[in-house]
Amino acid sequence: MLFKYKKLTLKKVYLVALSSFVIAGFCHGQIPSGYYNSAEGLNGAALKTALYNIIKDHTVRSYDQIKEDFETTDDKPNGKVWDMYSDIPGGTPPYQYDFGSDECGSYNSEGDCYNREHSWPASWFSDASPMYSDMFHVVPADGYVNNRHGNYIIAEVNSATWTSMNGTKLGSCATSGYSGTVFEPIDAYKGDFARAYFYMVTRYENKVVSWSSNATVSNILVNNTFPAFETWYLNMLADWHVADPVDQKEIDRNDAIYTFQDNRNPFIDHPEYVYAIWGVGASTIPEPSNFPTNFSASNITLNWNDATGAIVPEGYLLRWSTVGFGAIADPVDGTPVGDGAYALNVAAGVQTAFISNLLPSTTYYFKLFGYTGSGATIDYKTDATVPMVMQTTQP
Repeated sequence: MLFKYKKLTLKKVYLVALSSFVIAGFCHGQIPSGYYNSAEGLNGAALKTALYNIIKDHTVRSYDQIKEDFETTDDKPNGKVWDMYSDIPGGTPPYQYDFGSDECGSYNSEGDCYNREHSWPASWFSDASPMYSDMFHVVPADGYVNNRHGNYIIAEVNSATWTSMNGTKLGSCATSGYSGTVFEPIDAYKGDFARAYFYMVTRYENKVVSWSSNATVSNILVNNTFPAFETWYLNMLADWHVADPVDQKEIDRNDAIYTFQDNRNPFIDHPEYVYAIWGVGASTIPEPSNFPTNFSASNITLNWNDATGAIVPEGYLLRWSTVGFGAIADPVDGTPVGDGAYALNVAAGVQTAFISNLLPSTTYYFKLFGYTGSGATIDYKTDATVPMVMQTTQP
């Protein structure tokens, strides 16, 4: 299924491409040849278990070792500590830390020092190894903000009781399904944390049932190995996964951790695994190569890569809405390609669309469907589809 985005900002364009084949042109990191071979062709619980078998038995680093490992896995381009609780992407962070010299110690307030943050709180697995030093969820973080996170669930805040200098929040939960206090990272890093959480219930598939006995984590975990997450939490993580897609920071960190732990986060290498396992979320493909710089003139051009695989589409159907993805009806096999409002025919072999007469300062949602055949025989590949997402923000 597909879920709706929240409108995080105005002037955004979202494009979802649905097909039963892989869209070319998006490569993730330095994945060892054949690393995911045993997962090919699987979905649902079977895929999750296959990934568990691939990434289990990793090389365990000591808790002291990861302090030095951070200098490789979590260094900014300027050499400073990459702290997601103080960083402001595209802006000026309120403070930055130097490795080693700024490590906690004691602290009294935000900006004093950094330490090691268990983004999946360690109390949820009783401080046990190997989870305790697994770098796919242990990150460098401001000591004071880390302390404010404590053992609270990471989720979306309705009414903040405390806000950090970069906008990280603590407060009552905004998501239906839980009413307690939660901790919310900024939008730019929500996908990072979501993929870390998908990793945790996959890498530790053999332990996750025992974790659900913890009073706090029982609000987000079901007492089973699959789907593992409560529905409200799974949908929220999937929302974050799509709204904040994999970026170069995560790719580089995934590669760096692999050199230490000898395992990888599959949901960074293959974002589409979230959908393939749980039926929510989407994989990511590159942003449109032609950024819309003339949006105020009510025009936009979208480009995408042609699909590849055993069946290549003969054309594409593009539909859009200003309400959300849910307002865009999926085409039905056998329906003419020009059917419905917001329909646009795209000639076979052409991966571009020019849309005009759009409203300024408006969020537009797009779905792209590959099809084969013509007339009454059109096949939109509506069975076992894998949504693909690309997005761009107006300059």
